[in-house]
Amino acid sequence: MPFLQLTLQEANMAVAKSLSPALIFTAISCCYAFFTPSHASPDDFRQCLTASGVPCPLVYEQSSPSFTPLLLSSIMNQRFTANTTVRPRWIIAPTNASHVQAAVVCGRRHGVRIRVRSGGHDYEGLSYSSRRPETFAVVDLSSLRAIHVDRQNSTAWVESGATLGELYYAVAQASGNQLAFPAGLCPTIGVGGHLSGGGFGTLLRKHGLAADNVLDAVLVDAMGRVLDRDAMGEDVFWAIRGGGGESFGVVLSWQVRLVPVPPTVTAFRIPVTVDDGAIDAVTRWQEVAPAFPDDLFVRVLLQNQTATFEALFLGTCDALLPVMRCRFRELGMRMNRTDCQEMTWIQSVPYFGMGAGATVEDILNRTAATKAYTKMTSDYVRQAIHRDTWESIFSGWLAKPEAGIMILDPYGAAIAGVPEAATPFPHRAGVLYNIQYVNLWFVAGGGAAQMRWVRDLYAFMEPYVTSSPREAYFNYRDLDLGENVVAGNVSSYEGGKVWGEKYFRDNYRRLAAAKDTIDPEDYFRNEQSIPPLGASK
Repeated sequence: MPFLQLTLQEANMAVAKSLSPALIFTAISCCYAFFTPSHASPDDFRQCLTASGVPCPLVYEQSSPSFTPLLLSSIMNQRFTANTTVRPRWIIAPTNASHVQAAVVCGRRHGVRIRVRSGGHDYEGLSYSSRRPETFAVVDLSSLRAIHVDRQNSTAWVESGATLGELYYAVAQASGNQLAFPAGLCPTIGVGGHLSGGGFGTLLRKHGLAADNVLDAVLVDAMGRVLDRDAMGEDVFWAIRGGGGESFGVVLSWQVRLVPVPPTVTAFRIPVTVDDGAIDAVTRWQEVAPAFPDDLFVRVLLQNQTATFEALFLGTCDALLPVMRCRFRELGMRMNRTDCQEMTWIQSVPYFGMGAGATVEDILNRTAATKAYTKMTSDYVRQAIHRDTWESIFSGWLAKPEAGIMILDPYGAAIAGVPEAATPFPHRAGVLYNIQYVNLWFVAGGGAAQMRWVRDLYAFMEPYVTSSPREAYFNYRDLDLGENVVAGNVSSYEGGKVWGEKYFRDNYRRLAAAKDTIDPEDYFRNEQSIPPLGASK
């Protein structure tokens, strides 16, 4: 970890020295003493942080003029900006590991739970808000965003507060555009949440998930210890690569494997209307897209009466066109060279993630240009959906005035070659594609029709998608799938199955077992955090 100032041992010793003897006893000798929210005291928690060496300017209370601007600064879903949202009592903006350790130790001592925010993209706002009355603090990692690229070994260390755009830019700059990292399309997404939930983008068919390319990590656990892969153990390291890091601790940084990219990649964006054959093209896409060569990624956006095909090919236009014309004639036969845009891989990031006119430098912006009120959910498809159903979707659901968007992302190739149990992310061999249902609105207090559209379309799709369980993608979190049931101040393992098996299938139990080893008292908890397996006994 070249950019970290302290070794793990030094970090643990530093925070111990900064704590009073009583706090050291709490953090080490009684590390798993029963967590008691009734002891929450604003003054005591604040004083504990100060005594532990956290500078006052890094702690924001609700009464501070800077509190609300900081809280709102990276909230992407405007549904959770309302005053009725249960907000944190404090925001802590750490600048080193010892500040995070102090937040955890003081939180346990004084009955204050911790939620962790890296980029603020959580679809249900769980990194910075609560559905239930609760005294909690947010650890905002936006100041922990250092990146160190080791070009020779094709690896990088990146802190959780960095955005994908910052990571992509640093890798491209350090490698002379020869290396990249396989992760999501939106450059403002925080690295911490994205990697811990799986993470996929245009390189998923060539190089798999972001989580598949994590080599090491540094985490602060519920005892306040700083742990790397060896210290946390393989079960916990397995769990944070797709099972949600926030259930197991505060992941400070990640070592990732970088992947080679050619000097030229080709992108295209081709809209096809229903009148021009969109239904046939989408029907055919289901079969060809997951079977394309692994260097070709073609997804579809369905909106109103148009299917827009977006693609990235790791090569030139001259190499791409014959593949499209041979393998996907419904689209390929209408393509010519003017449809292609050749560029470097780093130039493809603003092309897909920011729209027309965006530059490579724009991906360094941490805040999205447009923020909206949103409702989203997801599905997986293992058997191609019949043409008649697509006709009904276009003529019915997508024709409604309140209609949103359906995004279809193809799987297959590298992502399918990884065993289902290799990481918590189980949607591997046999999956044709993922569906994301998205709706947006821009007026506070509105959205009832848009949210109903998402929920009703999701219900309509039940016969055509996976079942037993009906699979969903954890990074597209949806509380409609279920929430934790808390009994005896611990989340119920059985109660969590209703949503946990949708996200993780059979891996849900192993995640709960990992939770048992590192946080059996369920200190790190939210409405869809992994419960400890011991809660089932």
